[in-house]
Amino acid sequence: MNKRIRRFVFFSSALLAVTVVDATDMTKAYEMPDASEIVKDDLIPSATKFTLPKTCKLDDLESIARGKYMFHNLNSKNDKKSTLPKGMKVPKKGEVKPYGNCVACHNIEGAIGGGTVGPPLTNYKQNFIDTKVRDAQFVYQKIADPRVDMNETAMTVNLTSKLFDADEICDITAYVLHAKKEK
Repeated sequence: MNKRIRRFVFFSSALLAVTVVDATDMTKAYEMPDASEIVKDDLIPSATKFTLPKTCKLDDLESIARGKYMFHNLNSKNDKKSTLPKGMKVPKKGEVKPYGNCVACHNIEGAIGGGTVGPPLTNYKQNFIDTKVRDAQFVYQKIADPRVDMNETAMTVNLTSKLFDADEICDITAYVLHAKKEK
């Protein structure tokens, strides 16, 4: 047989073998988990109504300082024990604790680059506390889970999702309600 013809036959055989392999059902070659079970771990529970705990110290200066810190900071990535307000824990090595970074969406006294996506919280106590609609319970609920009275929101679901615990929500509530003075 001619050398050219032999090369062609060999080349054709190789293509046929590749085609057979590609046509093989590979779904049995690897595990295919049930995605519906995996997604359940990522779902946030339904909107949850919370009550302001009686233990919330809304006038406590240390609580207000912690709330301010969380309101204005994204996470604990650059925290040092010396920069944290009294009562805040330094995360374990390698862990990053997310904070509110509320200032990304809300403007408030002393904010640097306060956002305009959420309602402004400047002079909150002066402007809203007398209405009895936007009292401490209202603020606590909005921070804990704003979906209770607002179906569509871009605000984080903090307590229902366990991003924050009840004490941290109290601290942020105390900060928002605290009468602040502009510098």
